[in-house]
Amino acid sequence: MVHDGVLYTTTAWSKVRAFDAATGEALWSYDPQVPGEAGFNACCDVVNRGAALWRGKLYVGTLDGRLVALDARTGKPAWSVQTTDTSKPYTITGAPRVVKGLVLIGNGGAEYGVRGYVSAYDAESGKLAWRFYTTPNPTGAKDGAASDKVFAERAAATWSDGIWKQSGGGGTVWDAITYDPKTGLVFVGVGNGNPWNHKLRSGGKGDNLFLASIVALRPETGEYVWHYQTTPGESWDYTATQHIMVADLPIGGATRRVVMQAPKNGFFYVLDAATGALLSAEKFVPVDWAERVDLATGRPVEAPFARYQGGGVSTQTVGALGAHNWQPMAFSPKTGLVYIPAQTNQGVYADPQGFTFVPGAWNTGLRRTVDGPNTKPAPPPGKPNPPRGVLLAWDPVAQKARWSIPFERPGTSGVLATDGGLVFHAAGRTFAAYDAADGKPLWRYDTGARTIAPAMTYAVKGEQYVALMVGNGGAGGGNEPRRRGRLLVFRLGGTVQPTAFPEVVQPDVLDLAAATPSAGDADRGGVIYDQFCGACHRAGPFLPNLARSPAILDPRGLPGDRAGRGPQGDRHGRLPPLFRRGGRRGP
Repeated sequence: MVHDGVLYTTTAWSKVRAFDAATGEALWSYDPQVPGEAGFNACCDVVNRGAALWRGKLYVGTLDGRLVALDARTGKPAWSVQTTDTSKPYTITGAPRVVKGLVLIGNGGAEYGVRGYVSAYDAESGKLAWRFYTTPNPTGAKDGAASDKVFAERAAATWSDGIWKQSGGGGTVWDAITYDPKTGLVFVGVGNGNPWNHKLRSGGKGDNLFLASIVALRPETGEYVWHYQTTPGESWDYTATQHIMVADLPIGGATRRVVMQAPKNGFFYVLDAATGALLSAEKFVPVDWAERVDLATGRPVEAPFARYQGGGVSTQTVGALGAHNWQPMAFSPKTGLVYIPAQTNQGVYADPQGFTFVPGAWNTGLRRTVDGPNTKPAPPPGKPNPPRGVLLAWDPVAQKARWSIPFERPGTSGVLATDGGLVFHAAGRTFAAYDAADGKPLWRYDTGARTIAPAMTYAVKGEQYVALMVGNGGAGGGNEPRRRGRLLVFRLGGTVQPTAFPEVVQPDVLDLAAATPSAGDADRGGVIYDQFCGACHRAGPFLPNLARSPAILDPRGLPGDRAGRGPQGDRHGRLPPLFRRGGRRGP
């Protein structure tokens, strides 16, 4: 973000940096001193998605749930407020938004068992102005919040008895918050439920409002105006937290003010911004969990296998990584196209063999290692299609792709579309510019490391720049080595040659010949590992991969069912010193 010649950016662990936007000179930095243990509550890394600026103050959310206001000139804190219950595993990774003097901020933590909401704070004082909950109060009591009225009138009735009364139901607003000055409404995107499994969460009954929904509120008060639920009875981590865009589109012979979203479930939605009425919804990548969206009811027509009934396994497209994840899409009023960093992948879903909600643990309510009859028709012979990424130019009026560029792996960067007819996007180590009209590649640059953030553009004294944060993290990071983050800024005629990244030293392969076979129940151990460890410590370079760690050869390692006894404090139970976090900057 650039203002008055200063470039502001955030990094991992909720840190903030300010630079001279023309020269790159470092002006100031701010470290909110997030404690290392807060990283345990982050489902998908210690990332931060940006700050907000308003009348000389910069606002940032911290991983441990604080909202901090900084002096934009100096980086000195002006005020700080704890926006979450510190006894619960809440996090903040999303960027605040400022609307009419109020700072809006959501939170994360749905997988671990929290109740989602969005809050508004006075930008000058930090005083709470209003709060809107996205799941009902488990006790049935009123919250004294802006959401009380709509839950009493309609939303609470969409929840039945189930584990949500212990877990809070999830529904966190961890990213999308969009203000539209034409309608005067703010649109928030709501995430998945807890547990993911609808049968456990709510007895398989009810739509569970406002999970996987776009909710329109009045920014001054938080008053509910309308909602649209992309995935009723959400059961697959099909969040609707992906960015929400507002535009004027020619539809049906008239110009309509619309809301657009490409959420995880694979359908591109166009809604009337004032009323939430569904105008169109089409698949933007191959999707088989639902046949289509019924425009009369607004509901998906689900495939028979999608809800993994009767103990079966559903291997469906798409999976929990989604057809589009958090990476921002872009819209060009010139071309009328939306540019989506889309992806194709599969998910495997099956009911667990017994489930107990554990506060602070990964509570999806699914089997992570599955076998048994597949409830979906058998795939054709041959290898299944691997996950892939695709830069997609989508026509939101015709509801079809105009052009696309495939990539070998998912998880590409966010997208920037410029008034000059360019689209900037990164895949792997390649940062490229394409013709916005036809996707023709025009320029490329080797960033030296994988990039997942979107680029942005700005001008200082008539000179245009393109800025990009280089770094890898988050969910689905794969086996790409993690290198130190880097800010790259480009302009025509630029001559700087960045120093090369250091070579990554890969850990040795573990010699299992030295291992002593366990006398315990390996199947039960697998269940414990999957529930408490596998989400972070399964593969990849970000955290220690326990499957190849020398800690498993140490007789002082995890003793039997000690794994996961973490809700009372140390989630990891008794781990060897190698795996205890040694400070705020990593394991």
